Amino acid sequence: MNDPVLELNNIHKAYNVGKSNEIAILKGANLRLEAGEVVALVAPSGAGKSTLLHIAGLLDFADAGDQRIKGESVAGLSDRRRTQMRRNDVGFIYQFHHLLPEFTALENIVLPQLVNGVTQKAAEARGAELLKRVGIEDRAHHRPAELSGGEQQRVAFCRALANNPSILLADEPTGNLDPNTSDRVFGALMELVQETGLSALIATHNLELAARMGRQVRLENGVLVPL
Repeated sequence: MNDPVLELNNIHKAYNVGKSNEIAILKGANLRLEAGEVVALVAPSGAGKSTLLHIAGLLDFADAGDQRIKGESVAGLSDRRRTQMRRNDVGFIYQFHHLLPEFTALENIVLPQLVNGVTQKAAEARGAELLKRVGIEDRAHHRPAELSGGEQQRVAFCRALANNPSILLADEPTGNLDPNTSDRVFGALMELVQETGLSALIATHNLELAARMGRQVRLENGVLVPL
């Protein structure tokens, strides 16, 4: 049996508030994300889903528990190895697109590839391919201010997938869009994920969107429970 692409075992995380108060956010969260699996993470605001995603994507550290990416434990990894793993294996999408405003849609997708050592020509070809997959290839040379909210978020999807990650982590990726645009953009994301065979953990408040994913889990009182 192959290792899951992401494994969280008994993950704990707490934050200190003031001098003596500690707030426990995660209290033994467990998750296995298999290759090609798309999982919805459902939780109300403040429940800790962003914290969970940040730990899963190596942007934060758990206080306790074991985490593995593609079978490799992240415990004790050097900063350099964590950065390498995050850059190569994980793609992030946030509620707000966070595109660089001075660069075109295509350039926003090319830049993370150049940082990863890809040639300009190959990076541009990859960017153009991704934009075509989400149906906005004709907007490649427009800057973010010239794009609609839905188009901006599609570019953000493409940027997250630019370096061919194994895992996609998305935090309310359509939360800033109106319902009709959200539905279309989410459909584009799901098609992209399925075409590329990605594993994805997607946080959403929207139970209708969650139902379109392969499995649903809820973050409740610091642990993950199936829906």
